[in-house]
Amino acid sequence: MNYQLGLIGYPLGHSLSPKIHTAALSAFNLQGNYSLFPIHPDDKQELFNLLTRVRAGEIHGLNVTIPHKQNVIGFMDELTQTAKSIGAVNTIYMRDDKLIGDNTDAPGFLSDLKRVSNSSFIIPHSALVLGAGGSARAVVYALLNDGWNVTIAARRIEQAQKLADSFTNYQLPITNLADFPLLTFHLLVNTTPLGMTPNIETSPLPENTVLSKRTFVYDLVYNPRETKLVRDARAQGLNASTGLGMLIEQAALAFEKWTGHNPPRDILYQAIES
Repeated sequence: MNYQLGLIGYPLGHSLSPKIHTAALSAFNLQGNYSLFPIHPDDKQELFNLLTRVRAGEIHGLNVTIPHKQNVIGFMDELTQTAKSIGAVNTIYMRDDKLIGDNTDAPGFLSDLKRVSNSSFIIPHSALVLGAGGSARAVVYALLNDGWNVTIAARRIEQAQKLADSFTNYQLPITNLADFPLLTFHLLVNTTPLGMTPNIETSPLPENTVLSKRTFVYDLVYNPRETKLVRDARAQGLNASTGLGMLIEQAALAFEKWTGHNPPRDILYQAIES
């Protein structure tokens, strides 16, 4: 078997996925390649053509990132329950002659959150999720399924409301971050791109925000390795983590869906640090 794998998105210049999945293939002595497929947001034909190659067995698995996590849904034969609930796809594969859209972002996030926090949260869990885009959907879904009380904060209230409304079994509070006290939350998750390279001196929190001593801060941004949000939290004596572990976890879960092999995480970390 020669595994042909890849990533759909736009742009893809700084993706770490090729390093991660090449290391995973090597760990099991599997033959294969991991390619980047930059497809313009408006190019539905190119998207269709690429997914036709998956149907034909020419490509064995794809990851999906911004801006195509929702664009690909209409091309799928079936969505997993996770992908359906989140309303976004980040992993594609064939099963029983059907093109399946899956989502490993949610379990990947939750798995890494438990690893970095040592699950040391007080019950009941309360979380503030910053942002209301595709990544926020996966995070909110993961937290709700793990029994958390979730509040959504976004600059555009209508976008936050739309996200909250999509989880019909829950009454999710929404807020504008500037108007909301942060002291009441055990977990703060940033799903916005604020703080990402090259804008490394930006943060989703207003300057000089003081957080509760019991707040754990998780920033989905992993480039740079220590974001301003994480740096500021640590300066206040708080535990904080970037989303590098989530990147590794979601990739490993996708790789297992494609190949049946569960890659050792230490090898994947080594691949992106080298």
